[in-house]
Amino acid sequence: MTQTTDISPAPSADRRSWLREHSELGVCVLLLALGVLVLTDALTMDVDITQRGPVGPKTVPIVVGIGLLVIAALLAVDVLRGGRGQAETGEDVDLSEPADWRTVLLLAGVFLGTAVLIEPLGFPIAGALLFWGAAFALGSRSVDRDPLIASVLSLVTYAVFNNLLGVPLPGGPLMGVL
Repeated sequence: MTQTTDISPAPSADRRSWLREHSELGVCVLLLALGVLVLTDALTMDVDITQRGPVGPKTVPIVVGIGLLVIAALLAVDVLRGGRGQAETGEDVDLSEPADWRTVLLLAGVFLGTAVLIEPLGFPIAGALLFWGAAFALGSRSVDRDPLIASVLSLVTYAVFNNLLGVPLPGGPLMGVL
């Protein structure tokens, strides 16, 4: 007499397999949580009615929160219907080459230097050093053009944020001049 053994996967194995095949649902959960967080923060924001214009400070966070929820729902529907994300092909990146750690470390140093220098030097000077340092780290070696472009870019950024948008940035020693 022969016995046949039915080898069927355990229910937990089926569940793990299903989750592995629908791993994009993790992104949906993240987007959902982020949307709920943004909406909760926006709706509990304390705003004085006399301080706001026709479009108050709650408008953009509410729109972004609703957008996150809609994208989470649409992505979940797509994943549950069998949609899959494409694997990264590295089309313009040579995956056989090692990472360029020199550039990464230079950029990290420039960002950290800007964070340290922005208060004592002010945004116009620290921003110019940031833009110039980033250009140098990414390979630009034009010593006559890069500092000029970095200075103009920093001053324009300072003027836009400080004067037009009303976001105060530290002026540093140039505060009396600007």
